Amino acid sequence: MDETLPTIDSRLAARLRALRSDQGLTLDGLAERSGVSRSMISLIERGESSPTASVLDRLAAGLGVTLASLFADAERADAKPVVRRDDQVTWQDPATRYRRRNLSPPGFPSPIELVEVDLPPDARVTYDSAARAAVIDQQVYVLEGTIDLTVGDETHRLSAGDCLAMRLDRPVGYHNPTSLPARYIVALTTESARKPNAVKR
Repeated sequence: MDETLPTIDSRLAARLRALRSDQGLTLDGLAERSGVSRSMISLIERGESSPTASVLDRLAAGLGVTLASLFADAERADAKPVVRRDDQVTWQDPATRYRRRNLSPPGFPSPIELVEVDLPPDARVTYDSAARAAVIDQQVYVLEGTIDLTVGDETHRLSAGDCLAMRLDRPVGYHNPTSLPARYIVALTTESARKPNAVKR
């Protein structure tokens, strides 16, 4: 079932604190890495702010994880390999109202993360974090509608059935240029997750 904003904000706050602590980063250290102010990070970690997708992407880049990881559970040995749709975590960007749903089973060890995104008509989401602490590869498969996906200086118009592969080493932007909603799947994997015996954060 969809979680209310206070619940998802609380989950996000706890996850961000845990990821930062695991890497031995102070608030100032993460602020320096991500370009997000110390005060904003503190507000998010206390569950007192609903950050935009752009802010969360900069935090994820500073931590060397994917944006989807900020809404995921830490890996655990007893995690189930199946998650039902009603139990998948969803989050809505307060700025653009675009909605993302984590499809992957929470806590289950896997090098792949799957996310479903609903992009409203004329919505535009921009991720400007080019420098990342980890190498992240991504593929986008459009289920419904049309999106303009910009990677660096190149824009690709994608319609239902189209798929684009990319490496997240440049700014990326998503735009729904139509009057109808668009829906797409994002598949991600990180370099550290592909290396044998690597510790995945």
